[in-house]
Amino acid sequence: MAIFKDHKVTVKHLLSFIPETLIANLSFTTKIDHYVKVLHGNKLFYLLLYGILENDRLSQRTLEDTFNDSVFKVLFNLDEDERIRRSSISERLSKVDPDYFRQIYEYIYERFSATYTLTERKQYNLIRVDSTIVSQTAGKLTEGIVNPGSSKKAVKYSLAFDGMLPGLVHVFTNPKYGNEDNALPEVVMAHVKKEPGHQNIYVLDRGLQSTRTMKTFGEDGITFICRAKENRKFELIESLIDEKQDMDMGESMLLKDSIIRLYTGTPIANQRGNIHYREELVESPFRLVVVKSKAEQGKEYWLLTNDFNLPAKEIAQAYRSRWDIEVFFRFLKQELNVSHLVSLNKNGLQVMLYMTLISSMLVLIYKKGNDQGYKTAKRRFAMEVRDLAIAMIVIQCGGDPGLFFKT
Repeated sequence: MAIFKDHKVTVKHLLSFIPETLIANLSFTTKIDHYVKVLHGNKLFYLLLYGILENDRLSQRTLEDTFNDSVFKVLFNLDEDERIRRSSISERLSKVDPDYFRQIYEYIYERFSATYTLTERKQYNLIRVDSTIVSQTAGKLTEGIVNPGSSKKAVKYSLAFDGMLPGLVHVFTNPKYGNEDNALPEVVMAHVKKEPGHQNIYVLDRGLQSTRTMKTFGEDGITFICRAKENRKFELIESLIDEKQDMDMGESMLLKDSIIRLYTGTPIANQRGNIHYREELVESPFRLVVVKSKAEQGKEYWLLTNDFNLPAKEIAQAYRSRWDIEVFFRFLKQELNVSHLVSLNKNGLQVMLYMTLISSMLVLIYKKGNDQGYKTAKRRFAMEVRDLAIAMIVIQCGGDPGLFFKT
C-alpha cells in the first residue's frame, strides 16, 4: 500500500485511522447512547477493540476485567473511577445498535482500501466470497442454523474478501441460509451495490451451484468464477481449445475449455399441488474450464464462469487464489477467537463480528507494512498497544517514556 511502502507501520499510526470525531458523530446520529449511563458507544467500541487484541480468549468476564483495568482507561482517556459488570456488558451487546459498528467498519475499510496502488487495485478486484460456520459453545443461541445430524445451533459468517481486507460481511442465523446457494448470492449482490461501476470478478467455491443464480449474475453484469461439481450435466456448444494449444499450465494440466449450456430444474405443480422439478436447458451460455492438478494426484477441478476472454490459465489461477479467504477465516478463528461467541443473540453477534473485522484490518495492515506473519503481527500489535499505554502513564507521572522505550 502506497502510504506504507517505505517505512514500518506503527500502532499509533493505525489508530489514527479511527477518528474520534467519527465515533462521536455516529453516537449522535445512531442515538446509541440514549438512556446509557456508563458504557457509551465509544467506550464499548474501545473496550471490544482492546479486548479482542489483548486477550487470547475473549468473554464477557474478561471484558469486565479489561474495562476496570487502569491501563485500558489511560490508553483511551477514561475516568479511573468508572466500573462496569459483566451483566451490563451482556445487556449492552444484546440491545446496542449494530449499525454504529457497521459504519465504523465500513469507514475504516474505505480509508485503507483507498490507499491501494493502481497495481494493487487491479489485484484486489478479485473478490473471494465464502462462509464459515461457528457452532462451538453455541447451544444456547437464541436463533441459529441447525446442521444436518446435529441439534446444536450455529451461526454463519459470510464474507467478501479482496485478498487483503474483508470488504463486506453478513451474519446469518436464519435456517434457510444453511444453503450456500441462498447465502453467497446475497453477499455478492450486496457487495456489487457497494461498488457501482466495479470491474470485480467474484470467486466462489462449490457452495454456489444454482444455474438460475449464475444466469442472474450474467444479466446483472456480474462476472464470476466458481467450482462446479465434477461430471455436472451440460450441453456442449463449442470447444475453445486450439489444436496447437499447450495444455501444460504449470501447476495443472488443461483438460477442457468449452462454451456450454447448463441444465436447471424448473418447479412444476401437479394437480394435487405437489411440486416437482422438470429439467430444462438454460439459454445463457457459460464457460467450463476443467483442469487436472499436478500436486494432488491428478485431482480434477471443474470451473464455471461467464468470462469468455480470460485465458484458461488465469481462470485457474483466480480460483486458486480463493484459498486466501480460507487462510483469513483461520486467522479469525485461531488468532482473533471468532469461534468463541461472546454474545448469543444476533444483535450481539453482529457487533462482535464487526469489531473482530475492524481489529483484523488493523492487524492485517500492520502485518503487511512490517512484513510479518499472522501470529507475529497480532502478538506484536497487542504488545505495541500495551507499550503505548505504559508510555502514556509514564508521561502522566512526569517521566520520560524515551528512557523506557526505543524511539
